[in-house]
Amino acid sequence: MINVTKPFLPPEQEYAALVSDIWKRNWLTNNGPLVNELELKLKEYLDIPHLLYLNNGTVALQIAIKALELSGEIITTSFSYVATTSSIVWEGCKPVFVDIDKETFNINAEKIEAAITPKTSAILATHVFGNPCNIDAIDAIAQKHKLKVIYDAAHCFGTQYKGKSVFAYGDISTTSFHATKLYHTIEGGAVITNSPELTHKMSYLRNFGHNGPEAFFGIGINGKNSEFHAAMGLVNLNYIKAILASRKKQSLYYNDRLSTLTTQKIKIQALTDFNYAYYPIVFKTEDTLLKAQALLEANWINPRRYFYPCLTTLNYVKPQITPIAEDISKRVLCLPLFHDLTTVEQNFICRLLLRAQNNK
Repeated sequence: MINVTKPFLPPEQEYAALVSDIWKRNWLTNNGPLVNELELKLKEYLDIPHLLYLNNGTVALQIAIKALELSGEIITTSFSYVATTSSIVWEGCKPVFVDIDKETFNINAEKIEAAITPKTSAILATHVFGNPCNIDAIDAIAQKHKLKVIYDAAHCFGTQYKGKSVFAYGDISTTSFHATKLYHTIEGGAVITNSPELTHKMSYLRNFGHNGPEAFFGIGINGKNSEFHAAMGLVNLNYIKAILASRKKQSLYYNDRLSTLTTQKIKIQALTDFNYAYYPIVFKTEDTLLKAQALLEANWINPRRYFYPCLTTLNYVKPQITPIAEDISKRVLCLPLFHDLTTVEQNFICRLLLRAQNNK
């Protein structure tokens, strides 16, 4: 079976060594030494001033919304994982969908201003598949209208824009370290900001609001992560250079082998050092996608329709129309891409896709 992704696992003995130390300390959670070490090393690797390690990327979004004290309407994209929208609704705000750019698959910055109303408090934009949004345009709009900006950068570990980590942009960026991501801590996520004040505020928000054992800074949630998860993150960080290089090599190989496949590829934002987090292809029609998917699955290959369905179909949001996002979501398929995917496996996948195209 070849799945769309497979978690990278480091040498077992390296993880076991850190777990052995956890056993000796008997300190399993609540801001332990490995959590602190991971935060420091991530900030150093990413060259960012402030990062808080959390238990997942969804809580990261919720904490970001809460920290910025957002209310009313939040402009966002309908082409993202469900957590982008559900976090807005969970925090009592209303998602206002803006359609996407048909080439980058990101929110179309040229359409944002038309969606702004007196109730708009922020823009929550997803860097889809690790591809940066039109950051400069979004930030300019936010400054003009005095809006906050959150970037859902769940796919973006290793991506740089204008020579800096894409996490460095916006009021707050959030990310995921889930096992399916190219860098993972089994479960995990983070909030990143350039603001020391927001960092201070979010440090309380992630720990029930505790300001000591018997005092509270304010309302909070349980967003902490454990020493076991941090241990995986610390070991995996040693291999990130090889992981990124492997994905780039595999993506370029797909490009070469699938050069005659009549599908659309994602257009990467200019001035970007891309992380090759995913390999999405967009078929001409949903029917051709379904035929290709069926042939792959019949041969024990599991791609993923990601992101499908479009978030406009959610039953807990007001009906809205984003025709490009709805169209792309029906025709996009992510191919297998993971650290130890072999060229033999890639060749097999490519032959099947080309066969599906030739057997119309």
